[in-house]
Amino acid sequence: MHKALKISFILTFAFVLGFQLKATEAEGAEKHEKAETFVVRDFIMEHVGDAYIWHITKWNDHEVVVPLPVIVYSSTGWHVFMASELMHGQTYQGLYIAEEGDYKGKIVEKNTAGEEVRPFDISITKNAFTLIFSGTLLILIIMLVVKSYKKNGFKVKNKFVLFMEMFIMMINDDVIKPCVGKDYRKYAPYLLTVFFFVFINNVMGLIPIFPFGANLTGNIAFTFTLAMITFIIVNISGTKEYWREIFWPDVPLLLKFPLPFFPILEVIGVFTKPFALMIRLLANMIAGHSIILGLISIIFITVSFGKATNISLTFVSMLLSIFISFVEVLVAFIQAYIFTLLSAVYIGLAKIEPHNKEMKH
Repeated sequence: MHKALKISFILTFAFVLGFQLKATEAEGAEKHEKAETFVVRDFIMEHVGDAYIWHITKWNDHEVVVPLPVIVYSSTGWHVFMASELMHGQTYQGLYIAEEGDYKGKIVEKNTAGEEVRPFDISITKNAFTLIFSGTLLILIIMLVVKSYKKNGFKVKNKFVLFMEMFIMMINDDVIKPCVGKDYRKYAPYLLTVFFFVFINNVMGLIPIFPFGANLTGNIAFTFTLAMITFIIVNISGTKEYWREIFWPDVPLLLKFPLPFFPILEVIGVFTKPFALMIRLLANMIAGHSIILGLISIIFITVSFGKATNISLTFVSMLLSIFISFVEVLVAFIQAYIFTLLSAVYIGLAKIEPHNKEMKH
């Protein structure tokens, strides 16, 4: 644990120090030409958003990037190439990355009327790459744990396997089993996968070096997909009593007929549950990244205030960024835990049995 904390501290310090070096370079360039206005909002949105090119750093006026594969189907057919062809506003095979408008940051082309239109885009962006990478990493971790148990049984001495066992037993015994009920084993594989998948991606988003650093859990497509999977499982698993309580709840007749006030509320609740799952994870992860990036922005903003002010505020920014980064590690676990807990609760509520049957037991 102490080793992990030291590594986290070093990575965060290197991240902030890199920005400080960049700010100092900008200050020197300002002596020769007018510096561009630094916009905090654009800086944050650029880093929390998706992209076709993984920007690592800038070294001696040379951008160090990892271009990702572009795969699109446009009016002229399929196009497969590396995103480096589209850097610095370049156009390649009639395609380019829009710099403004509704499609800002996305690959577009122009139609016969000269309007920007989106082609069918299945490119491997930062988030798509992170999704593939984190999924592969999770499979390898679980296979390592399974292999260890197959080889050694329950006499496992490997610290990493014991660490994973702690998480597995905690989620299984303290969350899944009590929340889902008697059929918990049926849903344990999905809920355990959700916990580890969200947790791994939350942590990966906090490590500011390639191939980590993408804000995948702060992407609405990711949280929407997970929420929809839970939504489908909940409603497929729903018992007759579950559906009866939605369309004909145990409330006074006047609240159900002639105006189905309570049934309408219950139906709305069916859809607000996955919506809450989606927004809670999305908002918390975006907020965490935005706070850290906002603190780092102090380094850029104070460049024009003079060296003494810039260095002192950079030090403050560095300390606060490190502190928030450690807090975000805790938040990464809490958000994965809450997503799994709520999913288990929703599944458990859908497995409800008739009240008279419960009284017999």
